[in-house]
Amino acid sequence: MKSTELKKLIKQSVKEAIQEELKEIILEAIKSPKAAPLNESKNIDVTSPTPSLDSREKYKNILEEMSMNFTSKDVKKFAPQGSIDTTSPNGQLPEGDVGMDQIMGLMTKK
Repeated sequence: MKSTELKKLIKQSVKEAIQEELKEIILEAIKSPKAAPLNESKNIDVTSPTPSLDSREKYKNILEEMSMNFTSKDVKKFAPQGSIDTTSPNGQLPEGDVGMDQIMGLMTKK
C-alpha cells in the first residue's frame, strides 16, 4: 500500500470518527434538561479619590504661577556648529545640547 493511499484512509476514518462524536454530542445536548440561565451580577464599588474644589483651585493657582514665571526668554537658543549633512544615509544630527525643559517647552506652548 502506498503512503498516499494510507493517508487518505486515515483522513477518511478520522472524519468519520469526528462526525460520529459530533452527532453524539449534539444529541446529548438536545436531550439534556435545560439548565437555569446564569445570572451574573457585578457589584463594582470604585471609590477613587476625587479632588475637592479647594484642592483643584490650589493646583490651578500653582500652575498659573509657574506659567507666569517662565517665558521663551528663559530658553537657550539652539545653535548648531558648522554645516552638517542630515539627509544622507551617513548623516548625523548637529552637535548641541537640547534639554528636556526645551522639549517640554515646545510641547506645552499654546
